[in-house]
Amino acid sequence: MVKLHTSEKILSCARVGVKGVVSYFKDEQVACRLISMGLVPGCTIEILRKAPFGGGWYVKSDGLHIAMRSEEACCIVLM
Repeated sequence: MVKLHTSEKILSCARVGVKGVVSYFKDEQVACRLISMGLVPGCTIEILRKAPFGGGWYVKSDGLHIAMRSEEACCIVLM
């Protein structure tokens, strides 16, 4: 289990419209997948939409629009 500092935010806990900077990823396999899509630590990310009932996420990152699963959103820590 990973303990988080009080200033850290998980992307999956944020609301639509929230902007932040990707700090790091909690899972190495998910990190490889997200980095290959262009989502790297240090980039700005904005939540555009969330699907109901724990479905997918649609985010904007430095001009890229990325759809991701909720498992991937749970692994992204924002500054």
